[in-house]
Amino acid sequence: MPKIAEIEPTPNPNAMKFILREPLTWGVTRSYDKPEQAVGDPLAMALFDIAHVTNVFYVDHWVTVTQDGAADWQELMRKLAVPIRDAPSADAHSAQLAEQASVAVDPEKLNAEDRARLDKINAILDDQVRPYLQNDGGDLYVMGLEGNKLSVHYQGACGSCPSSLSGTLAGIESLVRQIEPDLEIVAV
Repeated sequence: MPKIAEIEPTPNPNAMKFILREPLTWGVTRSYDKPEQAVGDPLAMALFDIAHVTNVFYVDHWVTVTQDGAADWQELMRKLAVPIRDAPSADAHSAQLAEQASVAVDPEKLNAEDRARLDKINAILDDQVRPYLQNDGGDLYVMGLEGNKLSVHYQGACGSCPSSLSGTLAGIESLVRQIEPDLEIVAV
């Protein structure tokens, strides 16, 4: 059962990041935008059972919970702390899942040229974007690469943050265009 070490606000005023002393997973990201997606995940289901919760995102040592904006954070955090503390910490099963985890885009379905493009794009995202998003309680996945269109999906606090869909997306587009000037970035 992980203990909560800290609770931090995120740039999204409707999201809080719970930092844990023990990991919940070993590199396996869990992200849910609605309760129906959380079926089979006891922690996420318990968090969605709490009124006003609209998104649950967790990986390793932290959990980000987003609310609809109608709840008092102090009261909501006390309720959220219970299932977070009760959640089992990472185990051997999580480690196995981490080994099997892959990017959202199946590289086997891409031709060699697009695989090389995707590798370059992910490298720049890993180096210059994802660490900052993760620090703020979120993340970003590449969902598709078709021609000159790259589809990305924000997770956690970034999923409903106004700056993700404007400033951050423009910054990502600027970085990626350093290697592919005609690439269009679309948040899905």
